[in-house]
Amino acid sequence: MTGPSENPADLDRHDPEAEIAARAEAFRNWGRWGEGDVLGTLNFIDAAKRVQAAALVQAGEVISLAQAFDTDGPQKGWRRRTNPVHTMTDTGTDAERGNQGFPHGIGGADDVIAMPLQCSTQWDGLGHIFDHGNAWNGRRAGDVVTSDGDLVTGIEHAASVIVSRGVLLDVGRHLSPETGELDDGHAITAADLEATIAAQGETSRVGRGDIVLVRTGQYARTRRDGWGEYAGGPAPGLSLTTAGWLHRTEIAAIATDTWGFEVRPNEFDVPAFQPLHQVVIPNLGLTIGEMWNLEALADTCARRGRYDFLLSAAPLPITGAVGSPINPVAIL
Repeated sequence: MTGPSENPADLDRHDPEAEIAARAEAFRNWGRWGEGDVLGTLNFIDAAKRVQAAALVQAGEVISLAQAFDTDGPQKGWRRRTNPVHTMTDTGTDAERGNQGFPHGIGGADDVIAMPLQCSTQWDGLGHIFDHGNAWNGRRAGDVVTSDGDLVTGIEHAASVIVSRGVLLDVGRHLSPETGELDDGHAITAADLEATIAAQGETSRVGRGDIVLVRTGQYARTRRDGWGEYAGGPAPGLSLTTAGWLHRTEIAAIATDTWGFEVRPNEFDVPAFQPLHQVVIPNLGLTIGEMWNLEALADTCARRGRYDFLLSAAPLPITGAVGSPINPVAIL
């Protein structure tokens, strides 16, 4: 299909409004699954796709793709995003001292965690981003998300949906074989994604209902050098020009090892903020994952020479939430 250019050199770097609008209009999926739809591209995952994905399990090996949820996380307080605060409400010390009030010597421990839902490995739900006051499927943003939460597309609707064939695209290793890490500010193009698929081989072919995981190597850099500006600072990521690729491949969801999924700084010489989010969440209906730990998976895939696997990444069914922390697992 024809549409806006997939060459970043063709972007008008002084007109983000026009570049965003062109892609939103060209790749909009409103009405594709009916007026009442709450899942967007997750509709591409069907029973047959899950059966196909389950057949990929050969060794029974399970790899967690989650970063840690603790106070040593990357968050710095932007828009009240903090790292998790874990508090014990009952401890072994209490049990030893017998001050818990339980009979016959039994004791226990309990704890509480307080955290923003998008402070570590997570999904962006369909109610997370709006485009000129419009939410997914053309609904008015104020009719969807209120102080009571996402009344229409809350993340709970996806709780039993996100199990499918996962595909790792290790763009970091393909484009930077010496380090395995893309430089901050590197804009990943559709051509980069296709070149990575070609280099990795047939098991990297991407199609309808797949969940694509893009490794840039930035998370590996933070583990070596410290968090630095990981949360909100410069980062490699997808170019705005990949919107057409994300649309025509009919993938169900996509996730990266970076804070913000798309390249930062964004690709404009005038103020802009997360333009690819603005196109793909409210217009394509694409579910986006961020801050995934893809290191162990990348090592395993490279060793095996296979890049597809069964992926289970269910969000917590938090009623009305516009995102969710997750512990996604790849099963090989």
